[in-house]
Amino acid sequence: MARAIMIQGAGSNVGKSMLVAGLARALVRRGVSVAPFKPQNMSNNAAVTADGGEIGRAQALQARAAGRAASVDMNPVLLKPESDTGAQVIVQGHRQGTLRAGAYGRRKGELLPRVLDSFSRLSAGADVVLVEGAGSPAEINLRAGDIANMGFAEAAGVPVVLVGDIDRGGVIAQCVGTHAVLSEADRARIRGFAVNKFRGDPNLFADGMAAIAARTGWRDLGLVPWFADAWRLPAEDALDISSGPHRGAVKVAVPLLPRIANFDDLDPLSAEPEVTVDMVPPGRALPGDADLVLLPGTKSTIADLAAFRAQGWDIDLTAHLRRGGRALGICGGYQMLGRRIADPDGLEGPPQSVDGLGHLDVETVMRPMKRLALGTATCRDSGAPLAGYEIHIGDTTGPDTARPWLTLDGAPHGAASADGRVRGCYLHGLFASDAFRAHWLTALGAPPGDTAYEAGVESTLDALAAHLETHIDIDALLALAEPV
Repeated sequence: MARAIMIQGAGSNVGKSMLVAGLARALVRRGVSVAPFKPQNMSNNAAVTADGGEIGRAQALQARAAGRAASVDMNPVLLKPESDTGAQVIVQGHRQGTLRAGAYGRRKGELLPRVLDSFSRLSAGADVVLVEGAGSPAEINLRAGDIANMGFAEAAGVPVVLVGDIDRGGVIAQCVGTHAVLSEADRARIRGFAVNKFRGDPNLFADGMAAIAARTGWRDLGLVPWFADAWRLPAEDALDISSGPHRGAVKVAVPLLPRIANFDDLDPLSAEPEVTVDMVPPGRALPGDADLVLLPGTKSTIADLAAFRAQGWDIDLTAHLRRGGRALGICGGYQMLGRRIADPDGLEGPPQSVDGLGHLDVETVMRPMKRLALGTATCRDSGAPLAGYEIHIGDTTGPDTARPWLTLDGAPHGAASADGRVRGCYLHGLFASDAFRAHWLTALGAPPGDTAYEAGVESTLDALAAHLETHIDIDALLALAEPV
């Protein structure tokens, strides 16, 4: 019979996803069969699963850490924001519709049976299920109908460990305050706590750990120092994308679109010592010294195209290309680079047709059926093999598709301008191929490198597991897990 433990946060972005990934790898190294699970996630950075659905990319990384194929049951409810007040609702891997926040809040409890159904299937095939919460249980205004934190823990009978983030300050108040606002029943579900992202001499916070334990009655499971190599792991939030400690000679500029999605294409580039990934926020021009402007995926192509123009980035991009620069659009970015985008069924808002940026001679028509597929490809220029996934609505056609630069699952794919400096495709994940990435970076002027991206992710997961073995009482954490 499987046992389960749930990692909840005293706030958002305390490092829950990374801790679950590290714990999963640590337990696997001990010979324990592990499955990650997150009842509800909110992210536009999705992964396509082998069983034909989509889940949050953090859960895909956790599955990798656990040595498992990602499945839709690992994240049965995924919310993909389409606006400030509405999100597409993905249930067990497939789109169920779009709801405004208020409507979802009233109806989320209806999804609990399907969440428990996925949890039950996962539990049947693992020794331990590591459950990740979302946000914080201290948001007691969201407790009614909750399926993400204590509502799930109560329904599934799973004990909880609370994690605080000392890097942002006030961690004692985070933990003790959470204890204070929870109901007596929810408070009793928390059996232990840990503090994450500590910098400096851990002895200086010994009294702080003791104060939290004394005021809550929860078991102290450890003080986790800052994990300096976290940047080497795929980022869940676009704002976490960085070029690590290096700043390379090749600059890749990426406009930070309001609804940026599936930006894992940037992770392998950020790991390259010769590359600077410049995430350009609203209010700042695209840098004039960029070698490549990469237009990433987006959850709402037409709305983000309007935002792109509102920032004046269309003018910056035209100037970049006039100077001899290159541009690459992936998925929504590919659609934006074309001449026209039509949405006759109103899938992204009111039915409409808008002008694209016009740098590729293609047109896109949005279609109701979303394409979700894993794929293998070959770069026609270099012969480099690569693998990735498609996750999009819309069909793109036009004269520039007669210059495909990829062969995807045996068929021509992508489009290129006549001079080859503007390209687009629907395949995400292509830069994870070391040979393909080296070919592109060499064309941009980078010296030959030997970065092995996928091997680097594996070694970083191993290092994270060793880090947690040192600083978390994993035996005590396992002892707190209960049969489900």
